[in-house]
Amino acid sequence: MSPTGSISEPLRHDVVAPAIDVAVVVDVMRLGVVTCRPDTSLREVARIMATYRIHSVVVLEPDDERPWGIVTDVDLARAATEDLDALTAREVASTELVTVAADARLAHAARMMAEHGLTHLLVVQPHSGLPVGVLSTLDLAGVLAWGGTAQQGGWR
Repeated sequence: MSPTGSISEPLRHDVVAPAIDVAVVVDVMRLGVVTCRPDTSLREVARIMATYRIHSVVVLEPDDERPWGIVTDVDLARAATEDLDALTAREVASTELVTVAADARLAHAARMMAEHGLTHLLVVQPHSGLPVGVLSTLDLAGVLAWGGTAQQGGWR
């Protein structure tokens, strides 16, 4: 059965989410980081995104495991009419990575996204700085839509 819904009859969700004024990033972020190397073709990056149904792939440093950049769905859209087999993650990735600590307030992360014009933040462990996940505007939208309430109990 396919999902259906409209403004007058929206999809039903069993979302448990804190309100944005009490939420921290780890409450709503996507745990785990999907990565590629800088020389990965953009077509392969698109396959990764489509396979995992994600909107960004973190590009790792060529010689170690540190994050170097990020390729988002918007980057793919910009390159859609190019030869995706000839382009690499290195050529389209945003290399100014903006990170947020997993224990930071969600409202702070939302301000960071707005100030930098970003759709994704790399989430890092507060003490080590190692990446642990990604926070997207879609994660933020879930909190704005259902935060503080849930159909089956949860935050109030």
